[in-house]
Amino acid sequence: MKKLKKLLFIGGCLILGSSVNIAQTVLTLDDAIFIALENSPSIRRSVLNLERSQESLNAQSASLKSKFNLQLSPLQYSKDRRFEDLVSSWNDVESKGSSGALSITQPLIWTDGTLSLVDRFGWQKATSDFANTSSESYFNNLYISLGQPVFTYNRTKLALTELELDLENAALNYAIQKLNITKTVSESFYAVYQQRLQGQITSDEYVSQNQNYKLTQNKVDAGILSKDQLFQAELNMLNSQMSLQNAEVELQNRLDLFKQMIGMNLTNEIDIIADVSHNPVEIDLTKALDSGIRNRMELRQREIDIENSQFNLIKTSATNEFFGNISATYGIIGTHERIGNIYSHPANQQDFNLSFEIPLFDWGERESRILASKKTIETTELSYSDQRIDIMVAIRSVDRNLEKLDTQIEISEISERNAQLSYDINLERYSNGDLTRIDLELFQTQLSEAKLNRVNALISYKLELLNMKIQSLWDFENNEAVIPDIRFNKEEE
Repeated sequence: MKKLKKLLFIGGCLILGSSVNIAQTVLTLDDAIFIALENSPSIRRSVLNLERSQESLNAQSASLKSKFNLQLSPLQYSKDRRFEDLVSSWNDVESKGSSGALSITQPLIWTDGTLSLVDRFGWQKATSDFANTSSESYFNNLYISLGQPVFTYNRTKLALTELELDLENAALNYAIQKLNITKTVSESFYAVYQQRLQGQITSDEYVSQNQNYKLTQNKVDAGILSKDQLFQAELNMLNSQMSLQNAEVELQNRLDLFKQMIGMNLTNEIDIIADVSHNPVEIDLTKALDSGIRNRMELRQREIDIENSQFNLIKTSATNEFFGNISATYGIIGTHERIGNIYSHPANQQDFNLSFEIPLFDWGERESRILASKKTIETTELSYSDQRIDIMVAIRSVDRNLEKLDTQIEISEISERNAQLSYDINLERYSNGDLTRIDLELFQTQLSEAKLNRVNALISYKLELLNMKIQSLWDFENNEAVIPDIRFNKEEE
């Protein structure tokens, strides 16, 4: 319900933003991720695949329950001429009747057998020219039967297990897609933020160049500087103005790409707000590795691949296999001219059959297929091992990057502070005529670069911290495990 309220709130903001030109929707990173998850085609595909797997499992589970079947033949009629060998003459036979059967069939998942209870009831009348005979009677046949394969694998249980693994795999894929979208949206979100900051720095440079132009004009008017210095100052101011305009155009282009990525209407006016303050987080590498190896969904997917490969080996081993089948039936049959006396003289019905299929020679087909399946299992196990190592390498790399970025942030903060102080001091020197315009522009460029470097380092740290969260499935900021949502729940009304 909370999710629905959030969706309605954001939706209302977007509608307002599209209907009123001056209205602007301000998005946080969490808002952007939420919208992207609602509109992502890959998420929708994952959901559809998850629903398909769920319904397939539901169908298989339903097939293992008792089946009730009613079969009716309200009218049966035949007339034929047959040759009777006993009397060496042709005989006309006419029969008619009506019958029905009620059956209850129960699959046996633990044995792969089938147990059935059947009751057949009917009426029939037959006449024959031979000895001018005619008969009419009712019949009822009630029996229970068992069919049981032996010396082979349990196909029913294997099919159910495969569908359960397919559902789990689809749920894992759904959760992985959500994490991937979270990472992609975060990267794009901070890229927009970086471009907006670039625009702000360019705006500061334009203000500075405008001030320099005015200072230069005053010095030219006072005869301190030559007029060509004023021309150069004006050119620098115009170039700075052009850079500011280019930065604004680039920001709008990136906003359009960002809106396209998260599935928003391009006509919506949006802005973003981001918290890039630096809060160093202590990373426990041992815990990160342990959590990643234990909880990463990709590893569980590789385990599912191994299990499916083993199931394929079981199926392949059944090629040209020795197997048997047991069928047994027990019941009673009653017949009589009067329906009320059907079971006045019942007869027992008993049937038992044990059969075997014994392959004698298959030219090595079964052995080769089994060897091929075993090689597939080995390949899948290698993939699991490689995936495990890849996860460990990625986590260790992210840990090193976080340490490097932490140091880089400290250095960039000092650099920005020093660059700001240097610029302020040299701006005053330029105002007093003790510094050339070219030297002042150098200090301006150093200040702009220092500001960008600091923010870039902060954003890189944020993204790398998110990467550690995704790689290890452990949230070190809140010191808690990340539990991926691998259950699919339809939206609450």
